[in-house]
Amino acid sequence: MSLILNIDTSGQAAHISLAKDGNLLHYLVNESQKDHASFLQPAILQLSRSAGIPLADVDAIAVTAGPGSYTGLRVGMASAKGLCYALKKPLIALNTLEVLTISATLLFSFGNEPGLFCPMIDARRMEVFTAIYDKKLNPYLSPRPFILNELSFENELSAHKILFFGSGSNKWRAVCTHPKAVFEEVGMLPEGMASLSDSMAREKRFTDLAYSEPFYLKEFQTLT
Repeated sequence: MSLILNIDTSGQAAHISLAKDGNLLHYLVNESQKDHASFLQPAILQLSRSAGIPLADVDAIAVTAGPGSYTGLRVGMASAKGLCYALKKPLIALNTLEVLTISATLLFSFGNEPGLFCPMIDARRMEVFTAIYDKKLNPYLSPRPFILNELSFENELSAHKILFFGSGSNKWRAVCTHPKAVFEEVGMLPEGMASLSDSMAREKRFTDLAYSEPFYLKEFQTLT
């Protein structure tokens, strides 16, 4: 049995949720990226009161560690670590690309075809943060910053149908002509985060608070 507070401030929209055994109980969303910092702490208290669940009762706190907005990642990580210290709860650091991929698997299926999933997070110009996974979240291409061009993913697409999604996928869609490339609109679903954090909690894949930090994937920049 696991009761987890989930925090995501990695992108344009932020959400927090309470989930039990991977099932969503309550969640709140903020659509304005510039307001994530002011939204987060009051929203956590509101969520706790609305659900009738004291924060002291949660078993762990999960946060999206990156990649994503540098400022957003720092806001989420700082809040999650502070709560973990205060409540003496373990921290679960989630890879944003994995949360996106689980969100996609909840919405779309290749059926019996061995298709792959490629989440993309916008990193300005023609660069994205990306990876490729199968439907069980096994990595086919490890997370990395990636500059797109017309020949990107040529080898992968020659062997597999690939679903591309996320905030950076429209840049790739504009130059991609490969028939095995499929594009869909997928965002960070609270259900996807709840599923992944529950799985990691069951496996006791917790993060050491003293060494936990955002997963930027590339050198930190001051502008977001």
